[in-house]
Amino acid sequence: MSNQQNTGTVISNKANKTVTVIVTTKIAHRKYNKIISKTNKYYVHDENNICNIGDVIKIQQTRPLSKSKRWKFINKIK
Repeated sequence: MSNQQNTGTVISNKANKTVTVIVTTKIAHRKYNKIISKTNKYYVHDENNICNIGDVIKIQQTRPLSKSKRWKFINKIK
C-alpha cells in the first residue's frame, strides 16, 4: 500500500477521534475537455481531537483502522 497524501477540508468532527474530510480534485472530462470538480469524502483518524470544522488539513492513507476509516491526520494547513 502506498502512502498517498491528500489535502482536504474538515466538514464534521462530531465523532470521537474521527473527522470527516472532503477532498476536491479537478479533472478534465475525456470527451468534452471540460474541467470537472470531483469530491470524495473520507473518514480520518484524529487521535487528539484537534481538528475543527473548516480546517484545511493534510491526510495520509494508512492501514484499515475501522470499517470505514482508512486515513490518518498529519497536520493542519490553515
